[in-house]
Amino acid sequence: MTKSSNSTFLESVNRNFDKAAGYTEISKGILEQIKVCNAVYEIKFPVRIDDNIHVIQAFRAQHSHHRLPTKGGIRYNENVDKEEVEALAALMTYKCAIVDVPFGGAKGGVKINPKDYTEDQLERITRRYTTELIRKNFIGPGIDVPAPDYGTGPREMAWIYDTYLTFKGGDIDAAGCVTGKPVNQNGIRGRNEATGRGVFYGLRELCDTKEAMKKLGLSKGLSGKKVIIQGLGNVGSFTGTIMQEEGDIKVIAVSEYEGSIYSEKGIRVEDLLKYRKEKGSILGMPGTKTLKSKEAALEMECDILIPAALENQITIENAKNIKAKIIGEAANGPVSADAEAVLIKNGIIIVPDMYLNAGGVTVSYFEWLKNLSHMRFGRMEKRFDSNTYSNFVGLIEKLTSKKIGVKEREFLTKGADEIDLVRSGLEETMVTAFQQIWETAVSNPKIDGLRSAAFVCALNKISNDYLSLGIFP
Repeated sequence: MTKSSNSTFLESVNRNFDKAAGYTEISKGILEQIKVCNAVYEIKFPVRIDDNIHVIQAFRAQHSHHRLPTKGGIRYNENVDKEEVEALAALMTYKCAIVDVPFGGAKGGVKINPKDYTEDQLERITRRYTTELIRKNFIGPGIDVPAPDYGTGPREMAWIYDTYLTFKGGDIDAAGCVTGKPVNQNGIRGRNEATGRGVFYGLRELCDTKEAMKKLGLSKGLSGKKVIIQGLGNVGSFTGTIMQEEGDIKVIAVSEYEGSIYSEKGIRVEDLLKYRKEKGSILGMPGTKTLKSKEAALEMECDILIPAALENQITIENAKNIKAKIIGEAANGPVSADAEAVLIKNGIIIVPDMYLNAGGVTVSYFEWLKNLSHMRFGRMEKRFDSNTYSNFVGLIEKLTSKKIGVKEREFLTKGADEIDLVRSGLEETMVTAFQQIWETAVSNPKIDGLRSAAFVCALNKISNDYLSLGIFP
């Protein structure tokens, strides 16, 4: 795991927790219970790769059981370790509380580089990892529900689901054992874009907040904002494309594993993704200039910097060089606790990961609900709504003696599809959560940033759950 000179990822999470806890009136005992990781399962299992036996190390951490099931992604990364998984599980607990998703936090990790294995080999590793989780009762629709994370996607989630079915074939709710599945395997439309779309909604809310923009000396709204994106994985790519299509922002630089590029005229993310798929690199994109290093893009002047890669990308070493006015944490833990103090002192607003990238778990919650209800969203009401709207349009035409055009009629009488309902639910979730965080921040002048405000919101909700369960200080 990448580290700053002073703090590991877990230490940063816990330091942020301790700072925010000082703004609450929650008892010491309850705070300690919220902070600690309840259970960690560390596994080493053999998998045959070609003619050799490889011993694979893996983890699953369940941070909090104040709500069940626990929920969190599984990442495949050669640097993953127990401490990183615990930190990510803790963030999931706070993240779920902030957006009012009724799960405890969890996270999984398999210590491999997926690029080193064929699809068949990855399937064997995934199925064996799932089997180990089943044996120890660390997976199930009412126990612990994994999802995709760095290095995994719908394909791996389908393998997990199928493996679970092999052992638990009589479980009518088996599809709810994992989320992020392909749509044709009991997944949900809109899941792949969910985290990136949530980032867009969160940054839009901040930029629509007059007080925040006045503080930064920026105009209200997303339109025209200069943006830099670090990381073009699932989150970064969807964030960029959605913000350009619906927010009219200008991406001036992009950083990836192979390097970083810049264009004052702007980079169209959709075109860059096509170029990278064809060439295997973002470098050399027509109309762009290659910067001296992949880190150089982080230190350029911009309105919004979006780190969408891994944790601890902005540390005490480079924090003083950051010139962005807003940092939107699309990745988990991209800003270390040491760096944050410097950034806040320099007047930078940080939109914290535990809120901003909660779109993934929010839509995972919708998928889980869909799996438990055994029915896609919109099936019951879509035609009824469409017919009702059509009757309204007909009545308006009759009363006004004017005809509405075919395209206008189709638009006005359309019933909501599943993806429409998913996007609407995600938008409502992100807007409501931002309002709660912002109100917490402005109501207590001692709170030094949105991260602490988000933590306070989460801690108050989780502590109320523990107290309601009968666990008293």
